[in-house]
Amino acid sequence: MAEEKVYLLTQEAYNKMKEELAHREGELREEIAHKIAVARAEGDLSENGGYQAAREAQSKNEGRITELTVKLRDSKIIESAPEGTVGNGSVVTIELNGNEMTYVLGSRDIVAGTDYDIMTPDSPIGKAIEGAKVGDTVTYTAPNGRELSVVVKASKPLA
Repeated sequence: MAEEKVYLLTQEAYNKMKEELAHREGELREEIAHKIAVARAEGDLSENGGYQAAREAQSKNEGRITELTVKLRDSKIIESAPEGTVGNGSVVTIELNGNEMTYVLGSRDIVAGTDYDIMTPDSPIGKAIEGAKVGDTVTYTAPNGRELSVVVKASKPLA
């Protein structure tokens, strides 16, 4: 039997996903149903582009509803690490090869509705910086086999 995936979400990410689900199950679903009804009333469905587009939108919406339902059902709310410590849900600024970069450590779902790039805790760099504190220098092995050093410049909880 396949192991169920657990989605680690901050409370804010969970709430955003719930809002999106409510919108898709309510207002958006009704809007699409109306478009389908209007297109159906135009007659010949085999050559009706509006009907085909509305049905495709309906299919995508229902797929996203299913995805959100599963993620919300199988999610675990996490507490972000305190400011100054890198953990799941942290906005972390690192220096790598003289370049400063800012990411959120966590899953794609945590950054939904934000402009942040994501770094997963399972990635080599994610594993290296998780638990580090501001000012720490950590090393990790890049996929090409090189050892790289990273300096943690800042870390704060995702708000």
